[in-house]
Amino acid sequence: MKLKITVHGVAYEVDVEVLDEGEGFPASPLGNLPHYTPASAPQQTTVSAAPVKKTSGGSSSVDSPIAGIVVELKAKAGDTVKTGDVILIMEAMKMKTSIAAPIDGKIKAVPVAVGDNIREGQTLAEYE
Repeated sequence: MKLKITVHGVAYEVDVEVLDEGEGFPASPLGNLPHYTPASAPQQTTVSAAPVKKTSGGSSSVDSPIAGIVVELKAKAGDTVKTGDVILIMEAMKMKTSIAAPIDGKIKAVPVAVGDNIREGQTLAEYE
């Protein structure tokens, strides 16, 4: 059978063959592919180079290297941390990111809470 098909204003004449059910290609050429199942939990990465900023009075602060949501606090005011200790965990784009202490010291304040939306560069922890 011949058909005339117009695509974007251009006419094409095509031959079409009508097949009975079961003839030709299978109904779904993708039917035999394995089913994709995403990981149930976001992957976790450690960011060990969180920016440190000197503040007035000789103290320091740790700024967020990414924008995201605080999902867990691992340190609080008064805690002593060593370089690499996790201060808090954030989630951004379904990926959990551990924010690690960039320097040794005593935490003076953690001015964020679980559930807070954090901007890149926002202060996450202050050192004494």
